[in-house]
Amino acid sequence: MKQSFSLFLAFKYLKPKRSFLSIVTLLSLLGVTLGVAVLIIVLSVMNGFDETWRDRILSFNAHVKVQEYGGIVRQPDKVLSALKKVPGVTGVAPALEGLVFIQAGDNVQTPMLRGIDPEMETTVSQISAHIVEGSFSVGYEQIVVGRDLALRMGLKLGDKLLVYSPQNFVSKDELRLPEELTVSGIFEVGMFEIDAGYVLTSLATARSIYNVEQGVHSIQIMTADPMSAPYVARDIRKALGPYFEARTWIDLNSQLFTALQTEKNMMFFLLIFITIVAAFCIAITLITLVVQKTQEIGLLKALGFSSRRIMGVFLWIGAVQGVIGTACGLGLGLWVLKYRNELLNFISAQFRVDLLPKELYQLSQIPAHTTTSDVVTVCSIVLIFCTLAGLVPAWRAARLEPVEALRNE
Repeated sequence: MKQSFSLFLAFKYLKPKRSFLSIVTLLSLLGVTLGVAVLIIVLSVMNGFDETWRDRILSFNAHVKVQEYGGIVRQPDKVLSALKKVPGVTGVAPALEGLVFIQAGDNVQTPMLRGIDPEMETTVSQISAHIVEGSFSVGYEQIVVGRDLALRMGLKLGDKLLVYSPQNFVSKDELRLPEELTVSGIFEVGMFEIDAGYVLTSLATARSIYNVEQGVHSIQIMTADPMSAPYVARDIRKALGPYFEARTWIDLNSQLFTALQTEKNMMFFLLIFITIVAAFCIAITLITLVVQKTQEIGLLKALGFSSRRIMGVFLWIGAVQGVIGTACGLGLGLWVLKYRNELLNFISAQFRVDLLPKELYQLSQIPAHTTTSDVVTVCSIVLIFCTLAGLVPAWRAARLEPVEALRNE
């Protein structure tokens, strides 16, 4: 009953006699609302970028990459047989991969060329499902290119291009001519770095380009669960011995995901100051309220109200403003996330500016994924800040002596 009366009095103080809410209270609620909304939006978008990049990377790359020290896996068939026996491995495929120069007319680009076994490749990569033109055909003297690379070079199905490897330029004893390959397919995984930076051909063609008579550069491995890749890599190292290294997709893309996580943490740290400012606004509002209600507080204490109950009134005011502001901010954040791409297109069209360059962000739309843990974390922190904002005013109100408070009555 004591707590409920403090809450009742808190609501009475929140609602002025002549209006529904005071301007100062509205501004405080607006600060909390914007702080929560911005935090929810930013964290959700960062989660979306993380998941989208991860899915697109894994649609092209395998979960684990095995290499032999020295650069060449000399007995790939033996290694493939051993890898198939490792628990958790669901697919294996050999690969020859390296930087090449490709030329079509006067246009020259430097993508990574990957020589593959088309049948085994389907067990470790989803690239065959991302063919948008032509077919996933990598027979001898055929090549499959990314869409963005094809657009850069003006390539179409059936076009021919010349492929040079670094060996074409470093050999002193002989002149190596480039390979002439025919574009048989165009793929698009939706990630600019891959669509503009990779081409695929057969193992036989890649051997001729790289001048590798036997062996492969690496073995690509698919696991049952991408997140279990580190454990599978550990078992692979034990099975193959010390002359092999097994690197997971997490290791190979650690800079990207580390940078993304660091950016997410920094954005959270910086944007939380919006809610801290809002909490200070609430504290100032409550201090002003204590001054305005000095005589009423003195009267309540004279009637027998304890200091704890007086403190409860102002703590409840801060908590109520926090709850209302957090609820409004959560609703606003989820609404903006729902229509994020429509808002992006509207702003881009109105101001004629590209807010999401594909070359920079490797995406054409804003991804987002709202997690329960992020929502709970943001709401909990904001509610704590808002409640604590009433602590100093509540303590000041509780210290008022009835005689001093009623002296000006």
